[in-house]
Amino acid sequence: MGLSKVEQPQAVLDLESVTVVLGGEKVVNTVSLSVKTGEWLSIIGPNGSGKSSLLRAIAGIIPSTGNILFGGIDLSQLAPKQRAQTISIVPQIPVVPPRVKVLDYILLGRTPYLGRGFQPTKEDLAYVLSVIDDLDLGNVAERYVTEMSGGERQRVIVARALVQQPKILLLDEPTTALDLGHQQEVLELVDKQRQSLSLTVISAFHDLTLASQYGTSMALLVNGMVTNSGIPREVITEDSLKEIYGANVSIYKDGDTLSVVPKRQEDSLK
Repeated sequence: MGLSKVEQPQAVLDLESVTVVLGGEKVVNTVSLSVKTGEWLSIIGPNGSGKSSLLRAIAGIIPSTGNILFGGIDLSQLAPKQRAQTISIVPQIPVVPPRVKVLDYILLGRTPYLGRGFQPTKEDLAYVLSVIDDLDLGNVAERYVTEMSGGERQRVIVARALVQQPKILLLDEPTTALDLGHQQEVLELVDKQRQSLSLTVISAFHDLTLASQYGTSMALLVNGMVTNSGIPREVITEDSLKEIYGANVSIYKDGDTLSVVPKRQEDSLK
């Protein structure tokens, strides 16, 4: 895709006592975290722990209290165009306009960079086509997004977020609808962008193995609060997964890579 290293100061995304209240319930409770430029923070936790709400608060989609700063700048104070150039999100349930073709939908990711006429340049189109090629979407570029399978549509949503060229990319369960091969394809492309362009990635994962393989750091969210954070092998342990998830697992380590494998209950095998 012709990615080139971008030299920039090491900014930090700081979450300071971020709190989200929905329906009178505190779904995110005074979360404080710091993520350096170029890091990948994997957020794990049981269903209903506040992972999606935290990402949506960072993106400015839902209101929150506390501070969300990037390089010392309050993201809530940025103009919409500046914010769109700084942060993008791949939501768990994206809203896609009807009768929009794949190529046109992905091109929408370039909107924050377009001039008054809102017409993409040759460079914009070339960049979009390179991402389409990397995500194996070339053969569906003229199809309508709403007519695609869940896995294909998810890759289109990821492609649009990537061509936005944000400094912070938020992924809410990005591989849920993808088969194994396309899971790797999407996550490897995101990781390539992270390393080449100093992209900061924050993702919510259900799959703990993927969370540990791609995350350079990890935070465990339980009942809206961060109960543990650090490198994956410090956060994911057999005891912690038993305590938080009620799951019996074996954890296999290959260097810094962890694989989480469920264990059958002995009684069920008799």
